[in-house]
Amino acid sequence: MILTLKYFGLLVEVTKCKEEQIEFSGTQISELLETIFSRYPELKNKDFQIAQNNTITNDETEISSEEIALLPPFAGG
Repeated sequence: MILTLKYFGLLVEVTKCKEEQIEFSGTQISELLETIFSRYPELKNKDFQIAQNNTITNDETEISSEEIALLPPFAGG
């Protein structure tokens, strides 16, 4: 399947793009993270969360959307 990955904040600086499409044959977020880390090893040292369908997921979540967002920590107040 073709996934659209969207990067935000400092993750754009690491990946040098806001959005990209990749061919992905896995089924879980953990497998997707392995693929992303192989492309961008610097992301291993960054704190971020992954969202699909506007919901934060964890590593064991099954991929159910063609659009995945990588979100850095947000400052709020």
